[in-house]
Amino acid sequence: MKKILIIRLSSIGDIVLTTPLLRCVKQKYPEAELHLLTKKGFASLLEPNPYVDKIINYEKNSDELLSFLKNEKYDFVADLHRNIRSRRIVRALKTSSATFPKLNIRKWLLVNFKWNCMPDIHIVERYFQAVEPIGVKNDNKEADFFISEKATKEAQLFIPENNSPFVALAVGAAHFTKQIPEDLAHNFAKKTDFPILLLGSKNDFEKGEEIKKELKNVVNLCGKLSVHGSAAIIKQAAVVISADTGMMHIAAALKKPIISIWGNTVPAFGMYPYLPNNLEKSIIVEHKNLTCRPCSKIGFQKCPKKHFKCMEELDATLITDAVSSFL
Repeated sequence: MKKILIIRLSSIGDIVLTTPLLRCVKQKYPEAELHLLTKKGFASLLEPNPYVDKIINYEKNSDELLSFLKNEKYDFVADLHRNIRSRRIVRALKTSSATFPKLNIRKWLLVNFKWNCMPDIHIVERYFQAVEPIGVKNDNKEADFFISEKATKEAQLFIPENNSPFVALAVGAAHFTKQIPEDLAHNFAKKTDFPILLLGSKNDFEKGEEIKKELKNVVNLCGKLSVHGSAAIIKQAAVVISADTGMMHIAAALKKPIISIWGNTVPAFGMYPYLPNNLEKSIIVEHKNLTCRPCSKIGFQKCPKKHFKCMEELDATLITDAVSSFL
């Protein structure tokens, strides 16, 4: 093995969950060049990762990209995306390759009929089936997330004085039906005396302002930090609260106590916090008595049932109690 290519085009959480595999491949073949193909917007996630030798930016329908990849002459390709685009690349490279069971039919049955036929294993374990042909095994350690020194300094400006314990609350998500509602976050913030640092994108800034309204223990950092800057905040937090998002997986990679709040998706999909040696650091908060959950394996921009009960009916006391159990 001289060159190995891993394909995972998106998104934040999925790419973070490839890092146990990247680590184990590199440790098995330390002399081999390990390349990762991903979308340009996610390349920065793994730039500080010492196990990756080259990150290649994916461009849709790019003949130039295919020509470049062919010239690399890979000995093995692991397709961790497994869709039409990644299969096209694998076919074009004409080298030894493997992928993993995506279980789309089982996910469809769970979403549409609420029949849970999903195996009781994390997606990270399924990823490793893609590298079984080259003898790579899971070391059963957490994922990795390496934070740049620049991001650490960036975050230090917002850390509470005297390094007192604080809660990092990730309020954003790519899909509305995964997002923690303003009222739920605000009611939790009212019930705790701990400082709370809100994390999110520029699009979440106004939401953060509503959450912190009239509260002195809340700081709105939405839109003020990069992903690595947010990770640096998470690394120093006493507890992290997040929906089913990339921040949740970054927190798990940093081995932080996590309270994950689940809306339209469910942990049964195998995307819960990956903490194989620290299961006690994860508390899952979800509305288990709704017959409409899960309504999607990904998410929607509005509730299909127009009530959003999976999030709106959650009691903030559940989060407060979970925080208390950690602190």
